[in-house]
Amino acid sequence: MLVKDPDAIPDRWGKRPSDRSVGELLSGGVIILDKPSGPTSHQATAWVRDALRCEKVGHGGTLDPYVSGVLPITLGKAVRLTDVVLSSDKEYVCLMRIHADRPEKEVRQVISRFVGRVYQLPPVRSAVKRQLRIRNIREIEVLDIDGRDILMRVVCDAGTYVRTLCVDIGDLLGCGANMVELRRTRSGKMTEDRAHTLQDIRDAYVFWQQNGRGDWLRSMIMPMEVLVEPLPKVVVKATAVDAVCHGADLNVIGVHMLDDEIRKNALVAMMTARGELIALGRMAMSSQKVMSSSHGMAVETTRVFMEPGHYPRMWRYSTDLEGIGGDPVFLE
Repeated sequence: MLVKDPDAIPDRWGKRPSDRSVGELLSGGVIILDKPSGPTSHQATAWVRDALRCEKVGHGGTLDPYVSGVLPITLGKAVRLTDVVLSSDKEYVCLMRIHADRPEKEVRQVISRFVGRVYQLPPVRSAVKRQLRIRNIREIEVLDIDGRDILMRVVCDAGTYVRTLCVDIGDLLGCGANMVELRRTRSGKMTEDRAHTLQDIRDAYVFWQQNGRGDWLRSMIMPMEVLVEPLPKVVVKATAVDAVCHGADLNVIGVHMLDDEIRKNALVAMMTARGELIALGRMAMSSQKVMSSSHGMAVETTRVFMEPGHYPRMWRYSTDLEGIGGDPVFLE
């Protein structure tokens, strides 16, 4: 990262996300559900809500009822980050069945032609408007071929319909094809090896409530900061954190460090030096401009997640200074 102010006061406040209690994680965390085949994503999310007794829950990336695998469940404040999860790329393992015998070489050649930008029309029974859309398929790996059954791994943009992909492959083969089974193995950086069944989630919660031992449940819930890992970061000085918590925009004077090559208007995550998410915002200037400037707005705050009071208040309203306005002003 680029260091804007190497002499910034060391961060001796706050708490690292990895040190949060179970209760704190339940109020702002994410758990990866290994969704079974059968229930809708909405129903599965409701079961997690009941199991954890959380008032606010959401899910990132709808899975069809008969699709299993990774379903990120957001808890508490993290529900407001669901849109970040929805935009992340996805990985699936799909079992496709073609409707006539075809040479294996031909099957592999046809499948390889679908890597890249493809046009898709959502299925009739989809939850979105049926209009032609463009999606990027980053990778298709044929894992096994057994007669007319083809097992393949697909890495693609969010919103890609693998069922439609199978139909299109069948059309190009000239024999037709359909999706037999589908499992999502990754959503963004959340993978199936960290997914948990509903029964394990329920048992871990009961074990925490009845025995006071939350290690099992705590190992299942990740802090909400994992959801902003794909975003560029701006590390805020400890002396400016509370002002941002009150909704203030971040000025250049409050920047400690930031990622290189962030463009103006890019969505960024404002973090503390301890790795806590403060807020999301839009860059008002590029990284290079921030580094070369001594004043001006660096980030326009759009969504605040940290409650005020965790860091010392080292600012006051402009009314305190000039008798007009009412905007938070950072004072170093």
